[in-house]
Amino acid sequence: MERVLQKVEQKRIALSSNYAVAYAVRDVDVDVVAAYPITPQTTVMEKISEMIANGEIDAELIHVESEHSALSAVVGASAAGARVFTATSSQGLELMHEILHIASGMRLPIVMAVPTRALSAPISIWNDYSDLMNTRDASWITLIASTAQEVYDAIVQAYMVAEDPRVLLPVMVAYDGFVMSHTYEPLEIPVDNKAIRDIVPRRDRVTLNIDKPVTMGTITDPRWYYEIKYQQVKAMEEARKVLNETSLKLSEVLGRRYEPVEPYRLDDAEIAVLTYGGLFGTVQEAIDVMREKGLHIGGIRLRQWRPFPVEELSHLLHNIDLIIVIDRAISYGASIQGPVALEVIPVANRMGVNVVSMIAGIGQRTVLEKDIMGMVIKALDYLDQGIFPLRSIYWGVRGGE
Repeated sequence: MERVLQKVEQKRIALSSNYAVAYAVRDVDVDVVAAYPITPQTTVMEKISEMIANGEIDAELIHVESEHSALSAVVGASAAGARVFTATSSQGLELMHEILHIASGMRLPIVMAVPTRALSAPISIWNDYSDLMNTRDASWITLIASTAQEVYDAIVQAYMVAEDPRVLLPVMVAYDGFVMSHTYEPLEIPVDNKAIRDIVPRRDRVTLNIDKPVTMGTITDPRWYYEIKYQQVKAMEEARKVLNETSLKLSEVLGRRYEPVEPYRLDDAEIAVLTYGGLFGTVQEAIDVMREKGLHIGGIRLRQWRPFPVEELSHLLHNIDLIIVIDRAISYGASIQGPVALEVIPVANRMGVNVVSMIAGIGQRTVLEKDIMGMVIKALDYLDQGIFPLRSIYWGVRGGE
């Protein structure tokens, strides 16, 4: 995150990332919220419910019987022209999976918060990113935040992007369940939410209207289905530009600018560690220690998961010999089992950069600075040998190689 001169007055408060979501939803002036509780998402909806009851948010809150119904409800409301919001985690996101594709295929600007959590079975209420990574092909723009401040800003940006007529795709904002969702941090929000509403204007779009009837999501035969899905491809390409434009607009108003991939001490680095979410703070601490020992190492934080920032990442890899990708999810049976590493490898190959895929923190297994340093030492061994494994390294698992 880059700080620049801000235009609006802001106040400093302490919020959890879940509460930061609720404050952002309040400030963008949503119309309809659909809710079903699941750990660790629940306090998002509890806070929004409290705000609606207190009159801070003028919105309809729909209590539903499942996450499938929660997303279905906001699909209907968005199709009718409402500004909508929902949130979920883990198995709830998986139960929504059918409707994820319907929402994007109908080009509905839905925004959803996902405090990430490990998937069952066995049952885990702790954090990793296995739930989010299962949605990678659902045609949702996806941002991964690493601080409560960014969670607030990303929710605001999500509406700016989703409702842009060049895009009209749903957006997920993901962040670490428990590690961030229930941890309080200081952040800044505008004193007057008019500043937010000015940068998230209401836009006209095609909606269900009895005076101008339209059909949405109808059955389509092979003569046109391919072309309709290709329109989603083009919309995701447009989203790249709109994400950059809205990031600049946010910086002009709030004084904070975010990039699709954000470097840390990378100027003279020969080695880079790439990861996402709250783990990046630990990576930064480890990099500082390794720098003191004379290692030319830097970090890269992935913020924009979809659309994947190919060009921006390429730019950061110009002087890098080795990139270590730390994933917090497993792509079972893939050649490389780190989902983000799979995306990084073709970009790195084009730049002549070696890649080592590490998997860590599954089920919220603790990852400390010494673990990051251990991964770097392991990767440097491969670099010295000139032979890199055609698989991921499972760091910290008992019984592993």
